[in-house]
Amino acid sequence: MVTVDDAKLEAFMAQALGDLGAAISGLMVYLGDQLGLYKTMAGVGPVTPAALAAKTETNERYVREWLDNQAAGGYVTYDAASRTYELPPEQALALADEDNPAFLPGGFKFRHLFVSPHAEQRKLFYGLNIEMSYQAPRFAQSAFALELRPILGVRDLGWEFIINPIVDVSFGPSGAAAFAPALRLAHDVGGEVMLGVEYYANIGPIGNFSPVDGQGHNVFAVIDFKAFGLDVNFGLGFGLTDASDKIVTKLIIGRAF
Repeated sequence: MVTVDDAKLEAFMAQALGDLGAAISGLMVYLGDQLGLYKTMAGVGPVTPAALAAKTETNERYVREWLDNQAAGGYVTYDAASRTYELPPEQALALADEDNPAFLPGGFKFRHLFVSPHAEQRKLFYGLNIEMSYQAPRFAQSAFALELRPILGVRDLGWEFIINPIVDVSFGPSGAAAFAPALRLAHDVGGEVMLGVEYYANIGPIGNFSPVDGQGHNVFAVIDFKAFGLDVNFGLGFGLTDASDKIVTKLIIGRAF
């Protein structure tokens, strides 16, 4: 008979429910942005579902359900006595002010990674990372995009070499499938710190590559390390062609579950 650790089961259920909640919240934020619900609520104080629906020309029933979801998640506050909802000023900065650096509805991304079993212990490893993303039309020509990132890597003697023949697919009238390969060479210098070089390119649409001077080619000096239980990747990049960004920085903070 299999023995189940109740504490581990409870922790996994909390993680899984959190992941599902995050996915649903991302969609709700998208709806709130696209329908103008956040902007209409910003700075006006308490509102009823009927008043918000009238101002945004939306359906009152669906607006009420959206508000209940937002109240449950702490995005808006709810006053039971007056049955009204309010967007606090802090949330308004993140959800309604496009000029604020903390503005959230600019986009979101769903990612799923498939890798070879025990990849961290293998000399030769492989996998596929799939990302579906959304960017508000005011920030991108194509709102929805798909990235297919094959992973082919070799790890030995403290060195790591990874090839990513990436295909970026954008949807809509200006959509296309572009080839955007990437390379990484890094060395473990000890203390869970790696120093390396990363290369990123955007060759152009598959079947109709851009001229060399119209392609994006960037090289980054990078450092990987751990801090406060988080994985940190920081890099400083330089463009190699006229179409490339001349100087770029990148910072990726993640946590493995």
